[in-house]
Amino acid sequence: MRLGVLVRNMGPQSAPDLLRACARRAEEAGLDDLWVVDHIAIPPEDAEGSDGRYLDPLATLAHLAGITTRIGLGVTVLIAPYRPPLPTAKWVATVQELSGGRLNLGIGVGWMEAEFRALGVDRRRRGALTDECLGFLNECFAQDEVTANGQRFLFRPRPPRPPILIGGAPSHAFERVVRHGDGWMPMTLKPDDLRDDVAALRARCAAAGKAQPAVIPLGALPLDDESRAREHLAALAALGVTGVVHAQRYADEAAFARMVDTLARLR
Repeated sequence: MRLGVLVRNMGPQSAPDLLRACARRAEEAGLDDLWVVDHIAIPPEDAEGSDGRYLDPLATLAHLAGITTRIGLGVTVLIAPYRPPLPTAKWVATVQELSGGRLNLGIGVGWMEAEFRALGVDRRRRGALTDECLGFLNECFAQDEVTANGQRFLFRPRPPRPPILIGGAPSHAFERVVRHGDGWMPMTLKPDDLRDDVAALRARCAAAGKAQPAVIPLGALPLDDESRAREHLAALAALGVTGVVHAQRYADEAAFARMVDTLARLR
């Protein structure tokens, strides 16, 4: 099972020096992946913990690609309707190229009404816009020549497509996994909440002739009890979970270092 950690690309912990130090520490500790999140326009009433400060996730991963060499780099999840498909595909391909193929691409439909309003995007169309983006991404990574808005163009560089992991509730997310993606990113680490859904997704992928899906949930492991945390990971692995993103607030580099060192001992 892959073990990853959420590095805070928001709030005071997203200061450049601290962000870089945390990325290096996670790599040195031997973790498999670093993950960031996506918000673009936080309203004042929802700014607790971040003060509205968010770094763009793909720009952040491009930066971290330049100061790391091995660790995977992921976004959980990029909100597809927030961005036009072609610039998104170019960003994704660029990060994948510059990182040497280390990108993990989570994709979601989004939920925060205020962000959709700030962007001038109809929230009611978020599912359709996400499907459009996913289809376009797959087309771009499948061939050098692509057509958009009636115009042919060359999509280069064209590195190997990163794994696409779909966030969201099972009913719609599972359909997108089967049609467009490689796995699912649920927002819980509770085995009882995941058991039936993981089994259902694996069955749907098998029926569609797809490889068994990656399942990489986001949540907090009980790091205060390492024995219990190991048992928790074992229970998740038994369900078919293939990776975990540990998400926990931290104040500074020392707190982050303690967290990743504990995670590393769980391997």
